[in-house]
Amino acid sequence: MRRLAVLASGRGSNLQAIVDAIDAGTLDAKIVGVFSDRLNARALERVPPDLRWSRDAKAYAQRADFDDELADAIDTVQPDWIVCAGYLRMLGETFVARFRGRLLNIHPSLLPAYRGLKTHARAIADGVAEHGASVHFVSPELDAGAVVAQARVPVLEGDTPDVLAERVLAVEHPLLVAVVRLAVEGRIAEAGTTVLLDGQPLLDPLSVESADSACLAPPTK
Repeated sequence: MRRLAVLASGRGSNLQAIVDAIDAGTLDAKIVGVFSDRLNARALERVPPDLRWSRDAKAYAQRADFDDELADAIDTVQPDWIVCAGYLRMLGETFVARFRGRLLNIHPSLLPAYRGLKTHARAIADGVAEHGASVHFVSPELDAGAVVAQARVPVLEGDTPDVLAERVLAVEHPLLVAVVRLAVEGRIAEAGTTVLLDGQPLLDPLSVESADSACLAPPTK
């Protein structure tokens, strides 16, 4: 059984999706720690107290000091994979290098579009027809690592950022669970800027077809 460390900054709905999949027996993994850069992140409440680690990242004089303490804490639980599930703080180059190839992140856009924050508002402002979410390997550059899989939703007339965010969140959960399942089954690996799936280069991201499906499909052309 693979060991997962989860990083989260907010309410932890993606973390809950992982917990639910483990409890349902559809994800053969164990959460060995939940780590947050915010002392009162609601995500921490979704796991027992002995699995919680949190610090106020803003209290550290240097960004690297927090990253080093976080990395040391993660090392103590010996995870096979580290999943950033709504973790809103950029990870430094040294941290990424320490865990490179075992770091996954879910991001609310169809990368490479809309790296960074306020993705939903930016998508609406640009008038795009589709938006969505991506799960990618973490690299030192913000939201620039190799993309494993994506889920798409329409952008509808009259959408607000909050309305669009809820539509994206509905597909984020099955998307993240599906990719974590590939990870714990040993089916994906990072090779530079490329994802290997079953040892073969993945030329385009896989896709989750709907919020009701945790099955990944080949990309459609």
